[in-house]
Amino acid sequence: MKNLFIVVLLLVSSFSFAQTAEEKAQANNPLANLTAFNLQQYYSPNLSGNSEATQSSYWMRFATPTGRVLWRASLPINTYSNPELGISRSGLGDFDLFGAYLAVSKPTLSVGIGPSVSAPTATHSSLGTGKWTAGAAAVAYASVSPQFQVGGLAIWRTDVGGDANRDDVNFMAIQPFAFWQVSNGVYFRTAPTWNFNLEKGEYNVPVGFGIGKIVKVGNSVCNFFIEPQYSVLHYGDNQPIFQLYSALNMQF
Repeated sequence: MKNLFIVVLLLVSSFSFAQTAEEKAQANNPLANLTAFNLQQYYSPNLSGNSEATQSSYWMRFATPTGRVLWRASLPINTYSNPELGISRSGLGDFDLFGAYLAVSKPTLSVGIGPSVSAPTATHSSLGTGKWTAGAAAVAYASVSPQFQVGGLAIWRTDVGGDANRDDVNFMAIQPFAFWQVSNGVYFRTAPTWNFNLEKGEYNVPVGFGIGKIVKVGNSVCNFFIEPQYSVLHYGDNQPIFQLYSALNMQF
C-alpha cells in the first residue's frame, strides 16, 4: 500500500490529457472554488528516538465551497509501529475541520482565513490527542505566472476540552509551497509541513522536492504527485527523519 501512489504516478505519466493553463495552475490551489476530494499519505520509515519505529498517515480530505467560505474536512487513518517496545497500532486519527473565508478571491491571488477545529475521534490513545482543539488557520495562493505558483498555509490550535489525563495541546503547523509547471501536465513541487509542539518545545522542519502530473479525465482534474522530504531540524522523539509524501487530488 505504501507504494500505491508511486505506481499510479508512473502509469499516468506516460499519458497526456488536454488541460487549460488555468486548470493546471488551479490544480494545486487549496482555495480553488471547486469541490475536491484528496487521498494523501505521509509514510516515514525512520523516526527520531528509535530507528526501527515507523509511522504512516492516510488522509481523506473533502473540500467544498459555500458562498465565500471553503470548508475542508479531513480524517486520517494512522499506523504506528515500534518493534523495540512491541507496539503496533492502526486506526482512525482525530477529525479535522477548517472553514476558510475567502478574503481575496482573484484569478492570480487567493487568501483565506478562518477557524480550525479538531475532534478526538482516534480509535486508540496513541493515534490522537484525546482532546477537542480549536484555533485559526490562514492560507494564501498566488499564481505568479501560468508556469509558477507559490503560497503557504499556517494553522494554530490549542485544546478546549477532552480527556483531562492527556497532555495539553498547543501546536502550530506552517506549510510553504511552490509549483513549477513544465509541460504536458508535469510539474515540480515542494510543500513540506513544519510542525511545532509549543507545549513540549518539540519541532520538525523538513524540506522536500517532488514531481507531479495533472490530467483531465472527463470533467474532473486529477493531480498525482510524490515528494520525498528530509528533516533538516528536529527535536523530540518520534519525529520523521525521512518521509514520503504522495497523493491523488481530484477536483470536480
